[in-house]
Amino acid sequence: MKSVLIKDIMVTLEDYATVSEEATLYEAVNDLEKAQKRFDENKYRHRAVLVYDSQGNIIGKLSQLDVLKSLEPKYEGIGDLNNLSRYGVDAERIRQMIKDYGLWKQPLDDICRKAATVKVKEIIRSPTQGEYIDENATLNEAIHHLIIGQHQSLLVKRGDKIVGLLRLTDVFKEITTLMKTCEL
Repeated sequence: MKSVLIKDIMVTLEDYATVSEEATLYEAVNDLEKAQKRFDENKYRHRAVLVYDSQGNIIGKLSQLDVLKSLEPKYEGIGDLNNLSRYGVDAERIRQMIKDYGLWKQPLDDICRKAATVKVKEIIRSPTQGEYIDENATLNEAIHHLIIGQHQSLLVKRGDKIVGLLRLTDVFKEITTLMKTCEL
């Protein structure tokens, strides 16, 4: 079977939602919605917006989860949320954290102001080294990156430049397509 390369299944920057780091949260959400409408309806919808700097270089991504977390800034005081989820937090502990930290008391009442004033650069995080993959890498390598890092997507590079995004949904679709070609 022929090796599948990342560049053959990634979504290019031209086909993905992008926004300036200077944009507001409201503008980012609007750009995401517009990109979803023009994207091929037979493919999975976008779940993030790629963020570019003043030179036009992609510097990160703003996920749906990032947007939700930005509406409640008290999450910053909790610490590393990834480690909490990896060690399993039961429903009772979640309820207690909401009470202890005073989470979600008023954030939705103030959603319009936050959407219009919060800048994307204030809420994006810099990608980790494990969130990048070369466009000529194989599907096998991408799967390993996604599983080990627990990522929903990877930024695809050509040399030092980001040229697209490899989404978990597209990798999954490729794998299931390959499975269907097998003789059982």
